[in-house]
Amino acid sequence: QVQLVESGGGVVQAGGSLRLSCAASGRTFSKYAMGWFRQAPGKEREFVAAISVGGGRTSYADSVKGRFTISRDNAKNTMYLQMNSLKHGDTAVYYCAAARSYTYAVSPSLYDYWGQGTQITVSS
Repeated sequence: QVQLVESGGGVVQAGGSLRLSCAASGRTFSKYAMGWFRQAPGKEREFVAAISVGGGRTSYADSVKGRFTISRDNAKNTMYLQMNSLKHGDTAVYYCAAARSYTYAVSPSLYDYWGQGTQITVSS
């Protein structure tokens, strides 16, 4: 069982930056593939970024590629999402997720545990 808690959300002007953190409970964080997803009002949850168990492999949605960076610190049981050059279209609730059966996962259906989400609002 893993519990995930996101932090770092808020309101930012377009062009600004934010860093999200996802703190995980338990001693097996390093065995989970991790990912970030987001959901805007009236839209389905969508993939943002994923990182492998060791951090050596990452993947990004085309909409955030070059602007967002996913990373993890297994010693601190924490994953991060550095978001730069934020756009109004990035406004959403952002969720972190953990997949126990995969070393790397992009599809949300492969994830077993989810955080409660943190709101990011980008003002234009």
